[in-house]
Amino acid sequence: MLLNFDRLGWWKYILLAITVLTAAFLLLPIIFIAALSFGSSQWLIFPPPGWTLQWYSDLFADPRWLESAWTSFKIAVIVTILSVLLGLVTSFGLVRGSFMFRDALKALFLTPMILPVVVLAVALYAFFLRIGLGGTMVGFVISHLVLALPFSILSISNALEGFDKSIEDAAVLCGASPLEAKIRVTLPAISHGLFSAAVFSFLTSWDEVVVAIFMSSPTLQTLPVKVWATLRQDLTPVVAAASTLLILLTIILMALVAVARKVLKQ
Repeated sequence: MLLNFDRLGWWKYILLAITVLTAAFLLLPIIFIAALSFGSSQWLIFPPPGWTLQWYSDLFADPRWLESAWTSFKIAVIVTILSVLLGLVTSFGLVRGSFMFRDALKALFLTPMILPVVVLAVALYAFFLRIGLGGTMVGFVISHLVLALPFSILSISNALEGFDKSIEDAAVLCGASPLEAKIRVTLPAISHGLFSAAVFSFLTSWDEVVVAIFMSSPTLQTLPVKVWATLRQDLTPVVAAASTLLILLTIILMALVAVARKVLKQ
């Protein structure tokens, strides 16, 4: 190899120190939040004077927190299903299709990943307010779908581009219909892309707060919006407990993605 870590001499220790400091900078706030969620103080004090599970008990005993979590879960599941289905159809068109402005269309689909979220949130809020979808479940799903769809298109398109289409053509020559060949040959081969698209779509909806603040109403709030509203009213450690659970779910899903991609590619 042109660059070998073992041959860098004393430079490898500098690179190792930079890596450790960068990881600490990124992880320490998360560790602090997790520690505060187990603190015995009723205020967010670090280091905690003692340790307790009271705040997790209060979290699961409060129906408002549970309702917000259930709302987030329902929206995320619906968005995930729609995002994968629409992303699959769109990816086939972008990868297999040959038409004018295909690259421009692909760039258009990926625009929500580049556009500042607050700009997109204001635009969606103004539009949905005019058509009566503000503060509704449908409005939540559509707005989150706009944010999640680019991740599906990107994941599935990359998987399709790495798939040898001649295998699908061979299945058609052996008697399968084009649709049957796609379902029984192509979809299993790109399952790692579909799985990644599903997980990233779920996390995009589950963790989203900026658009959700504009879409929420007094009777319809997602868990991140509930956390934000509680932070503005009362700095209770219950917020730290809810945030820790959000972080834990995200870590678990990302670990599943890494494991699944490794297993499915074997």
